Amino acid sequence: MNGSSLAFIGDAVFELMVRKYVLEHGSGQPDRLHKHSTAVVNAAAQSELIGLLMDELTEEELGIYKRGRNSSTATSAKHQTIGDYRRATGLEALFGYLFLAGRYDRLSELFGLGMEKKKTGSGIAAEKRNAGSGIAAEKKSANNLE
Repeated sequence: MNGSSLAFIGDAVFELMVRKYVLEHGSGQPDRLHKHSTAVVNAAAQSELIGLLMDELTEEELGIYKRGRNSSTATSAKHQTIGDYRRATGLEALFGYLFLAGRYDRLSELFGLGMEKKKTGSGIAAEKRNAGSGIAAEKKSANNLE
């Protein structure tokens, strides 16, 4: 199956997993549930999530991810970079593949690992935040010395 087809089913699988996660970890108010879900179900967040998971992927899973990421698509990213959009498509293809292959345990494992890493601030985004706050702290310290 091609990467776009895998991403098509993976998009639905990912959204359902996010909705279940939000229900289990959040407020029961519909507006908050929707807000928390859409914060994770978008190209930028999915791109970040696959970045956090790259070291966890097997060779086979990495190949499926790349097949999805590199697939041609008729749609373009709205309010997202093309890089984020392509990485998100790769994540969706991987989730679609694992779902269709009946590898629900692995699907759940990867989703759980990604959400845990995202929650704890692991990965590139956290490094950028920490680096930025370190620079700001150094500037503030230097200003206090003057």
